Amino acid sequence: MRRKTKETDIIVEIGKEGTIRTGDRVLDHMLTALFFYMGVKASVKAEYDLRHHLWEDVGITLGEEIRAKLPEKFARFGSAIMPMDDALVLVAVDISGRPYLSLELDPKEGEEGFEVSLVREFLWGLARSLRATIHVKQFSGINAHHIIEATFKGLGKALGEAIKEVERLESTKGVI
Repeated sequence: MRRKTKETDIIVEIGKEGTIRTGDRVLDHMLTALFFYMGVKASVKAEYDLRHHLWEDVGITLGEEIRAKLPEKFARFGSAIMPMDDALVLVAVDISGRPYLSLELDPKEGEEGFEVSLVREFLWGLARSLRATIHVKQFSGINAHHIIEATFKGLGKALGEAIKEVERLESTKGVI
């Protein structure tokens, strides 16, 4: 999947062995964790003007790529409670057709490059383009790196569950 704007040029391919090179070392680190815990191979390449645009557009492109590769019938729901050192974060996903993001992260100690505002842009872009409800709630933690990395690992586990092929349509309405 490719997204090319005046601000970014991003290619995300799931199911393809490759490298993750966005030009932002923190985002590369988070995407590596995300795909590992999702249980998928992936390639990501990006060029950008501002980090804000990069994180948002990678989220959008990833959501479009996942949506395009969903099986006809998929589990829809996934969740994970992810510990990482001082951090404990819950991530829950519902690929419902209804985009929504609830993000409750509050690190007390910052670390260069680890910004909650960028995580919000990434997740909101992902939620919109995947058409998914995503809830992230921090239960404990003070270090921004640990909290944000636990979020991406948990998101990987939750998405890995939600995209699995299943035998029935997971909707009482008969449509997602």
